[in-house]
Amino acid sequence: MQRKFLTNLGFLLFLNLLIKPFWIFGIDRTVQNVVGAEDFGFYFTILNFSFLFNILLDFGITNFNNRNIAQNTHLLNKHFSGILAMKFMLAVVYFVVTFSIGLIWGFRGTGLWMLALLGLNQFLISFILYLRSNVSALLFFKTDSVLSVLDRILMIIFCSILLWGNISSQPMRIEWFVYAQTLSYIITALVALLVVIRKASFTRLNWNVPFFVMIIKQSLPFAVLVLLMTFYNRFDSVLLQKLIPGEEGKIQVGVYAHGYRLLDAANNIAYLVSVLLLPLFARQLKSGMKVENLARLSFTLLFVLSVIVSAGSWYYSYPIMDLLYDHYISNSATVFGVLMGCFIGYSTTYVFGTLLTANGSLKYLNLVAAGGMLLNVGLNLILIPWYGALGAAWASLVTQLLMAASQVILAVILFRFRFNPRYLITLLAFVAGVILISRITSGLSMHWIKSFTLMLGVSFILALFLGLFNIRHFFKLVASRQD
Repeated sequence: MQRKFLTNLGFLLFLNLLIKPFWIFGIDRTVQNVVGAEDFGFYFTILNFSFLFNILLDFGITNFNNRNIAQNTHLLNKHFSGILAMKFMLAVVYFVVTFSIGLIWGFRGTGLWMLALLGLNQFLISFILYLRSNVSALLFFKTDSVLSVLDRILMIIFCSILLWGNISSQPMRIEWFVYAQTLSYIITALVALLVVIRKASFTRLNWNVPFFVMIIKQSLPFAVLVLLMTFYNRFDSVLLQKLIPGEEGKIQVGVYAHGYRLLDAANNIAYLVSVLLLPLFARQLKSGMKVENLARLSFTLLFVLSVIVSAGSWYYSYPIMDLLYDHYISNSATVFGVLMGCFIGYSTTYVFGTLLTANGSLKYLNLVAAGGMLLNVGLNLILIPWYGALGAAWASLVTQLLMAASQVILAVILFRFRFNPRYLITLLAFVAGVILISRITSGLSMHWIKSFTLMLGVSFILALFLGLFNIRHFFKLVASRQD
């Protein structure tokens, strides 16, 4: 399983690192600069609002399906047509709830139109993720890897035409950006649907009410977990504009979006790891195999990456923001430096939260997530009126780190992982070393990109020196034919 994880992770990361950096730095960043912080902040607020009730589109079905099909592959043919019908039914519920609460929240005119478009995009994303959950559950990871970047490839093409194709005398508008997303998601959804139809004996939609009830009952704990996590991950920007009204609120959301964009990009890497881990953990647990080795391997990889990225982002926050954006550089840099610390929490959650999900420990996860939601909302209500976007960033950092620590403790208790003081001391030494390296290199009298590259290189060498990466074991594992 470790070999399967590493080889497919390598292919997945290769595709994503090939495509997504150009999307983030070439397209998404350019759109933010062209439309301005206020308009992008307006879009970002509605985008996160559309996320809040995203669970109604899925109801935990994707996570349940990934775990269930990974352990019982023969159920794909039986479940696919019924779940497909359910997805369309849930889409109606999602739009009714989202529009109703959007009206109560105060969205009107352009805001409602944008909410409709982004709501449609949420449905398409949810649909794609469900289709991909079947592909990954069958362990067709290379196919899933291609599907994971297809929407971004299409968006790069469409947005490049809109930005630089001289098809209009007007500058890029945020609405065009959303239209390009919608078209890309539609094409990707159709391709993914064709892939899954080839694997499942699908002939027509199956409107089976008892089946719907059964699936909802089994996926309800997953749904509650996703809802709670969505609120403490996405509610901050919505609260920002509500607690700071007028143009200043839009600017604060825009500043927060500047800092959050790279965090979101980094999280995509950790999320991709969790997509591989869920079916692998599920298979191991069903077979009675120990999961400790795979959990430790995946956590170590993500921990090393997240610590280096977080420390580098803190010490190089201003030049990075200055390189990317044209407005509100100083404020964005401060927010960015704090927000990137969340990457450590996210990465840890994507390993141990995924393990607990595969184990079906949803009761404990939901209790932890409920505490995280209450903590995050409370901190935001206190900090945002005083510190704006920076207050929201600190609220996110505290919440993510505490949630990650809670899930690690849960996993250690439930799976009776061995306490390894040497491993823990090594991790702490690595954190201290990376902070020291980042501080020293950021003060060197050379161009910041050179010193930043030096920091990355020395930090990875430190990881090798401390034994967090074992190159010989890695190549031996990849070369092995055993799973």
